[in-house]
Amino acid sequence: MKTQYTTRYAASPQDVKSYDTTRLREEFLIDNLMQADKIELVYSHYDRFITGSAVPTVAPLKLEVIDALKADFFLERRELGIINIGAAGTVTVDGTVYELDNKEALYVGQGNKEVIFSSKSAGNPAMFYLNSTPAHKAFPNKKIGIKDVEVIELGAPETANARTLRKYIVNSVVDVCQLQMGMTTLKSGSSWNTMPAHVHDRRMEVYFYFEVAEDQAVCHFMGQPQETRHIWIGNNEAVISPPWSIHSGSGTSSYTFIWGMAGENLDYGDMDHCKINELK
Repeated sequence: MKTQYTTRYAASPQDVKSYDTTRLREEFLIDNLMQADKIELVYSHYDRFITGSAVPTVAPLKLEVIDALKADFFLERRELGIINIGAAGTVTVDGTVYELDNKEALYVGQGNKEVIFSSKSAGNPAMFYLNSTPAHKAFPNKKIGIKDVEVIELGAPETANARTLRKYIVNSVVDVCQLQMGMTTLKSGSSWNTMPAHVHDRRMEVYFYFEVAEDQAVCHFMGQPQETRHIWIGNNEAVISPPWSIHSGSGTSSYTFIWGMAGENLDYGDMDHCKINELK
Protein backbone atom coordinates (compact mmCIF):
# COMPACT_ATOMS: atom_id res chain seq x y z
CA MET A 1 0.00 0.00 0.00
CA LYS A 2 1.56 3.30 -1.13
CA THR A 3 -1.05 5.52 0.56
CA GLN A 4 0.13 6.10 4.13
CA TYR A 5 -1.40 8.25 6.84
CA THR A 6 -1.06 9.48 10.39
CA THR A 7 -3.65 11.05 12.69
CA ARG A 8 -3.50 14.32 14.63
CA TYR A 9 -5.94 15.15 17.40
CA ALA A 10 -7.34 18.52 18.38
CA ALA A 11 -5.70 20.41 21.25
CA SER A 12 -6.99 22.99 23.69
CA PRO A 13 -5.26 26.39 23.67
CA GLN A 14 -4.85 26.00 27.42
CA ASP A 15 -2.89 22.78 26.89
CA VAL A 16 -0.76 24.24 24.10
CA LYS A 17 0.53 26.91 26.49
CA SER A 18 2.58 24.20 28.20
CA TYR A 19 4.03 22.58 25.04
CA ASP A 20 7.78 22.68 24.53
CA THR A 21 9.32 22.94 21.05
CA THR A 22 9.29 19.17 20.45
CA ARG A 23 5.66 18.74 21.44
CA LEU A 24 4.57 21.77 19.43
CA ARG A 25 6.21 20.35 16.33
CA GLU A 26 4.80 16.87 16.92
CA GLU A 27 1.25 18.19 17.15
CA PHE A 28 1.18 20.82 14.41
CA LEU A 29 4.09 20.42 11.97
CA ILE A 30 3.71 18.17 8.91
CA ASP A 31 7.23 17.35 7.71
CA ASN A 32 6.82 14.13 5.71
CA LEU A 33 5.35 15.49 2.47
CA MET A 34 6.59 15.20 -1.13
CA GLN A 35 8.21 11.78 -0.82
CA ALA A 36 8.89 10.05 -4.13
CA ASP A 37 6.58 7.16 -5.06
CA LYS A 38 4.35 7.66 -2.04
CA ILE A 39 1.06 9.25 -1.09
CA GLU A 40 1.47 10.71 2.39
CA LEU A 41 -1.57 11.93 4.33
CA VAL A 42 -2.20 13.53 7.71
CA TYR A 43 -5.75 13.19 9.04
CA SER A 44 -6.55 16.03 11.45
CA HIS A 45 -9.46 16.08 13.87
CA TYR A 46 -9.76 19.80 13.22
CA ASP A 47 -12.73 19.74 10.82
CA ARG A 48 -11.58 16.27 9.64
CA PHE A 49 -9.13 18.02 7.33
CA ILE A 50 -6.67 15.83 5.38
CA THR A 51 -3.34 17.25 4.22
CA GLY A 52 -1.17 15.23 1.87
CA SER A 53 1.03 14.80 -1.16
CA ALA A 54 1.55 12.46 -4.10
CA VAL A 55 4.83 12.26 -6.03
CA PRO A 56 4.67 9.63 -8.79
CA THR A 57 7.88 8.90 -10.68
CA VAL A 58 8.15 5.73 -12.81
CA ALA A 59 4.71 4.34 -11.93
CA PRO A 60 1.38 6.04 -11.27
CA LEU A 61 0.04 6.34 -7.72
CA LYS A 62 -3.56 5.50 -6.83
CA LEU A 63 -5.29 7.31 -3.97
CA GLU A 64 -6.41 4.50 -1.68
CA VAL A 65 -8.99 4.72 1.07
CA ILE A 66 -7.57 4.93 4.60
CA ASP A 67 -8.94 3.18 7.67
CA ALA A 68 -9.81 6.44 9.43
CA LEU A 69 -12.52 7.18 6.85
CA LYS A 70 -14.47 3.94 7.34
CA ALA A 71 -15.52 4.24 3.70
CA ASP A 72 -15.47 2.06 0.60
CA PHE A 73 -13.40 4.61 -1.34
CA PHE A 74 -11.59 7.83 -0.46
CA LEU A 75 -14.10 10.32 -1.87
CA GLU A 76 -17.24 8.50 -0.79
CA ARG A 77 -18.07 11.34 1.60
CA ARG A 78 -15.28 13.80 0.74
CA GLU A 79 -14.08 16.39 -1.76
CA LEU A 80 -10.47 16.90 -2.82
CA GLY A 81 -8.29 19.81 -3.90
CA ILE A 82 -5.01 19.25 -5.77
CA ILE A 83 -2.31 21.79 -6.67
CA ASN A 84 0.75 20.69 -8.64
CA ILE A 85 3.95 22.39 -7.42
CA GLY A 86 6.26 20.22 -9.55
CA ALA A 87 6.70 19.44 -13.24
CA ALA A 88 3.90 18.46 -15.61
CA GLY A 89 1.68 15.57 -14.62
CA THR A 90 -1.80 14.15 -14.90
CA VAL A 91 -4.62 13.26 -12.54
CA THR A 92 -7.04 10.65 -13.81
CA VAL A 93 -10.45 10.72 -12.13
CA ASP A 94 -12.76 7.81 -12.96
CA GLY A 95 -11.16 7.54 -16.40
CA THR A 96 -11.06 11.25 -17.24
CA VAL A 97 -7.52 12.61 -17.61
CA TYR A 98 -6.68 16.11 -16.36
CA GLU A 99 -3.29 17.58 -17.28
CA LEU A 100 -1.80 19.79 -14.59
CA ASP A 101 1.26 21.94 -15.19
CA ASN A 102 3.15 23.73 -12.44
CA LYS A 103 0.81 25.71 -10.16
CA GLU A 104 -2.36 24.44 -11.79
CA ALA A 105 -5.12 22.94 -9.67
CA LEU A 106 -7.93 20.42 -9.83
CA TYR A 107 -11.09 20.18 -7.75
CA VAL A 108 -12.49 16.65 -7.42
CA GLY A 109 -16.02 16.29 -6.12
CA GLN A 110 -17.62 13.81 -3.77
CA GLY A 111 -18.42 10.37 -5.14
CA ASN A 112 -15.52 9.87 -7.57
CA LYS A 113 -14.17 6.40 -6.98
CA GLU A 114 -10.72 6.36 -8.57
CA VAL A 115 -8.00 9.04 -8.47
CA ILE A 116 -4.64 8.24 -10.10
CA PHE A 117 -1.58 10.51 -10.14
CA SER A 118 1.09 10.35 -12.87
CA SER A 119 4.12 12.35 -13.98
CA LYS A 120 5.08 13.19 -17.55
CA SER A 121 8.76 12.57 -16.68
CA ALA A 122 10.05 10.20 -14.01
CA GLY A 123 13.24 12.26 -13.70
CA ASN A 124 11.32 15.50 -13.25
CA PRO A 125 8.11 14.45 -11.54
CA ALA A 126 4.90 16.22 -10.73
CA MET A 127 4.48 17.05 -7.05
CA PHE A 128 0.82 17.08 -6.09
CA TYR A 129 -0.21 18.83 -2.88
CA LEU A 130 -3.55 17.57 -1.54
CA ASN A 131 -6.26 18.91 0.75
CA SER A 132 -9.48 17.04 1.45
CA THR A 133 -12.55 17.76 3.57
CA PRO A 134 -15.89 16.10 4.28
CA ALA A 135 -18.56 16.89 1.69
CA HIS A 136 -22.35 16.82 1.80
CA LYS A 137 -23.00 17.18 -1.94
CA ALA A 138 -21.40 16.12 -5.22
CA PHE A 139 -20.11 19.01 -7.33
CA PRO A 140 -18.49 18.66 -10.79
CA ASN A 141 -14.74 18.19 -11.12
CA LYS A 142 -12.98 21.29 -12.42
CA LYS A 143 -9.47 22.17 -13.49
CA ILE A 144 -8.25 25.60 -12.38
CA GLY A 145 -5.43 27.06 -14.46
CA ILE A 146 -3.30 30.08 -13.64
CA LYS A 147 -5.62 32.32 -15.68
CA ASP A 148 -8.72 31.01 -13.91
CA VAL A 149 -7.81 32.11 -10.40
CA GLU A 150 -9.07 35.15 -8.54
CA VAL A 151 -6.14 37.50 -7.82
CA ILE A 152 -5.84 39.92 -4.90
CA GLU A 153 -2.92 42.24 -4.19
CA LEU A 154 -2.24 42.72 -0.49
CA GLY A 155 0.20 44.48 1.84
CA ALA A 156 2.86 47.07 1.10
CA PRO A 157 6.66 47.27 0.77
CA GLU A 158 6.78 49.62 3.75
CA THR A 159 5.49 46.87 6.04
CA ALA A 160 7.43 44.06 4.30
CA ASN A 161 4.24 42.18 3.45
CA ALA A 162 3.52 43.00 -0.21
CA ARG A 163 2.11 39.83 -1.70
CA THR A 164 -0.11 38.37 -4.40
CA LEU A 165 -2.90 36.08 -3.25
CA ARG A 166 -4.45 33.70 -5.76
CA LYS A 167 -7.74 31.99 -4.95
CA TYR A 168 -7.90 28.60 -6.67
CA ILE A 169 -10.60 26.54 -4.98
CA VAL A 170 -13.12 28.98 -3.54
CA ASN A 171 -16.83 29.37 -4.15
CA SER A 172 -16.29 32.35 -6.46
CA VAL A 173 -14.23 30.13 -8.81
CA VAL A 174 -15.66 26.63 -8.39
CA ASP A 175 -18.65 25.04 -6.65
CA VAL A 176 -17.47 23.46 -3.39
CA CYS A 177 -18.95 22.18 -0.14
CA GLN A 178 -16.46 23.56 2.38
CA LEU A 179 -12.91 23.23 1.04
CA GLN A 180 -10.98 26.40 0.16
CA MET A 181 -7.46 26.54 -1.28
CA GLY A 182 -5.22 29.27 -2.61
CA MET A 183 -1.63 30.34 -3.05
CA THR A 184 0.24 33.41 -1.81
CA THR A 185 3.47 34.68 -3.35
CA LEU A 186 5.64 37.24 -1.54
CA LYS A 187 6.94 40.13 -3.63
CA SER A 188 10.64 40.98 -3.79
CA GLY A 189 11.84 42.54 -0.55
CA SER A 190 8.85 41.35 1.50
CA SER A 191 8.95 38.53 4.02
CA TRP A 192 5.75 38.64 6.10
CA ASN A 193 2.63 36.73 5.14
CA THR A 194 -0.81 37.27 6.67
CA MET A 195 0.26 40.27 8.71
CA PRO A 196 -1.64 41.89 10.36
CA ALA A 197 -2.58 38.50 11.77
CA HIS A 198 -6.08 37.22 12.32
CA VAL A 199 -8.04 34.28 13.69
CA HIS A 200 -11.33 32.81 12.52
CA ASP A 201 -13.04 30.59 15.08
CA ARG A 202 -15.39 29.34 12.35
CA ARG A 203 -12.60 27.74 10.29
CA MET A 204 -9.32 25.89 10.69
CA GLU A 205 -6.45 26.26 8.26
CA VAL A 206 -3.28 24.56 7.01
CA TYR A 207 -0.29 26.42 5.55
CA PHE A 208 2.07 24.57 3.20
CA TYR A 209 5.39 26.32 2.57
CA PHE A 210 7.41 25.63 -0.58
CA GLU A 211 10.00 27.27 -2.82
CA VAL A 212 12.07 27.77 0.33
CA ALA A 213 15.82 27.62 -0.39
CA GLU A 214 17.67 24.65 1.13
CA ASP A 215 19.66 26.80 3.57
CA GLN A 216 16.74 29.08 4.48
CA ALA A 217 13.58 28.76 6.59
CA VAL A 218 10.25 30.32 7.47
CA CYS A 219 9.27 31.16 11.04
CA HIS A 220 5.56 30.38 11.37
CA PHE A 221 3.66 32.02 14.21
CA MET A 222 0.65 30.38 15.84
CA GLY A 223 -1.28 30.42 19.10
CA GLN A 224 -3.81 32.77 20.62
CA PRO A 225 -3.07 36.45 19.96
CA GLN A 226 -2.11 36.99 23.60
CA GLU A 227 -0.14 33.73 23.84
CA THR A 228 1.77 33.17 20.58
CA ARG A 229 4.22 30.41 19.73
CA HIS A 230 6.48 29.82 16.73
CA ILE A 231 7.64 26.87 14.60
CA TRP A 232 10.60 26.98 12.22
CA ILE A 233 9.64 25.41 8.90
CA GLY A 234 11.64 24.21 5.91
CA ASN A 235 10.80 23.57 2.27
CA ASN A 236 7.73 21.43 1.50
CA GLU A 237 6.52 21.44 5.09
CA ALA A 238 3.09 22.35 6.41
CA VAL A 239 1.61 23.49 9.70
CA ILE A 240 -1.88 22.91 11.08
CA SER A 241 -3.59 26.04 12.39
CA PRO A 242 -6.45 25.50 14.88
CA PRO A 243 -9.48 27.83 14.75
CA TRP A 244 -8.29 29.65 17.87
CA SER A 245 -4.82 30.31 16.46
CA ILE A 246 -3.24 33.07 14.42
CA HIS A 247 -1.40 31.89 11.30
CA SER A 248 1.35 34.13 10.08
CA GLY A 249 4.98 33.78 9.06
CA SER A 250 8.16 35.49 7.99
CA GLY A 251 10.89 33.97 5.88
CA THR A 252 14.65 34.41 5.84
CA SER A 253 14.39 34.47 2.03
CA SER A 254 11.67 34.33 -0.63
CA TYR A 255 9.04 31.59 -0.41
CA THR A 256 5.52 30.69 -1.51
CA PHE A 257 2.75 29.04 0.47
CA ILE A 258 -0.57 27.32 -0.15
CA TRP A 259 -3.39 27.87 2.30
CA GLY A 260 -6.27 25.47 2.76
CA MET A 261 -9.35 25.97 4.92
CA ALA A 262 -12.43 24.14 6.13
CA GLY A 263 -15.16 24.85 8.62
CA GLU A 264 -18.38 26.69 9.26
CA ASN A 265 -18.62 28.86 6.15
CA LEU A 266 -17.18 29.79 2.74
CA ASP A 267 -16.79 33.50 3.50
CA TYR A 268 -13.13 34.23 2.75
CA GLY A 269 -13.42 37.60 4.51
CA ASP A 270 -14.58 36.05 7.78
CA MET A 271 -11.58 37.10 9.91
CA ASP A 272 -11.13 38.50 13.39
CA HIS A 273 -8.15 40.81 12.95
CA CYS A 274 -5.51 41.23 15.62
CA LYS A 275 -3.75 44.52 16.25
CA ILE A 276 -0.03 44.11 15.72
CA ASN A 277 0.92 46.07 18.83
CA GLU A 278 -1.35 43.84 20.95
CA LEU A 279 0.22 40.51 19.95
CA LYS A 280 2.11 38.79 22.76
